[in-house]
Amino acid sequence: MFTDPGNQQLAAAVSRSCGWLYFLACSLSFYPQPLLNHRRRTTQGLTPDFPLLNVLGFTCYTVSTAAFLYSPTVKAQYAARHPASPEPTVRFNDLAFGAHALVLCVVTYSQFWPRLWGWKAPSDVVRHANRVTLGLLWGGILGIATITVMVVVRGEDGRSSNGAGWEWIDVIYSLTYIKLLLTIFKYIPQALSNSRRQSTVGWSIVQVLLDFTGGILSLLQLVIDSALQADWSGLTGNPVKLGLANISLAFDMVFMTQHYVLYGAVEERGEREGGSKHMALAQGGERRPLLPTTRESVP
Repeated sequence: MFTDPGNQQLAAAVSRSCGWLYFLACSLSFYPQPLLNHRRRTTQGLTPDFPLLNVLGFTCYTVSTAAFLYSPTVKAQYAARHPASPEPTVRFNDLAFGAHALVLCVVTYSQFWPRLWGWKAPSDVVRHANRVTLGLLWGGILGIATITVMVVVRGEDGRSSNGAGWEWIDVIYSLTYIKLLLTIFKYIPQALSNSRRQSTVGWSIVQVLLDFTGGILSLLQLVIDSALQADWSGLTGNPVKLGLANISLAFDMVFMTQHYVLYGAVEERGEREGGSKHMALAQGGERRPLLPTTRESVP
């Protein structure tokens, strides 16, 4: 697509810029939620399914991107299966993003155990993931183990690079598809929780906005990289990045609609002052509750 050397250099520079801007936006998106939890000293409003599935998902993502970048075996097998575009469309910023996200997801999930953080443990905070989430978690682990065994048993240790049979790249692809599957389901419990509560209190809209920005930049980088190779199979050769960008963008739009359209921008002034149970002094020295400040507190 880019035949002029000058245009190729410009496109490559734009791709690199998109990659690092995407890394910056998406990496920053993992800070607002744990910071919000820390400020509120509770995870109330956040479902545990989201950070738990993120832990496994970003473990898969980090391992798969590292393999595409640094494993000679996996890179050779990728080239054999994609001869028209033998170089994987994975960059170092993808690996840096995955490793960084994994650490922050572990931090966020640890906040569901308030004693680790010196918080009080309210009885109305959900700390355990639902059965569907646990099924996805253990099913994903079992799937990875099964494919690994098949590669070892039937694929001559998976080291061949002829593109046929079971190879180690199939294990790496299984990691990417598990990450993709977890990404589809990890947003659903939170979206349903917001809908049931008719509120987005406890769910950081800042992380959604940053994630939306990063998703646009990630998709743009992938398109530019494929255009530079003059072969759009580069998109299908990196299904996790393409799928993650589109799925994340779709759910980000759902959350933005919930926050800004359906339920209105949430005002958490009452929570910052200690929650809706705080009392205001009335005239005559009596105490009476503050007026509701969120839709969630309206009977």
